[in-house]
Amino acid sequence: MDALKSIAASSIKEVKPQFEIGDTVRVSVNIREGERERIQMFEGTVIAKRGSGVAETFTVRRLSYGVGVERVFPVNSPNVVDVKVVRHGKVRRSKLYYLRGRVGKAAKVKEQIK
Repeated sequence: MDALKSIAASSIKEVKPQFEIGDTVRVSVNIREGERERIQMFEGTVIAKRGSGVAETFTVRRLSYGVGVERVFPVNSPNVVDVKVVRHGKVRRSKLYYLRGRVGKAAKVKEQIK
């Protein structure tokens, strides 16, 4: 068991991205296509965070041509290059799954003034 913990501890990133639920984030993801690599941006609202340690993930949702697209990113993945907070959201829930059933302005999260 100690061997598993040491392997897990070595794969955890030292600097974790600082964001909360409801924040709009821009995630830079490393995409491999055959021999080539490129960085793709995915911008949306963080609707969920779950897990801890190596298994920690967060879900980002955005609307693309009127269709809701959600992606789950592992926090400690080497393919997740960077997470930048575009704006802070004002929410009172830990999971924002209710946004899935909303469209237009109702699907937006208010901005938090700091």
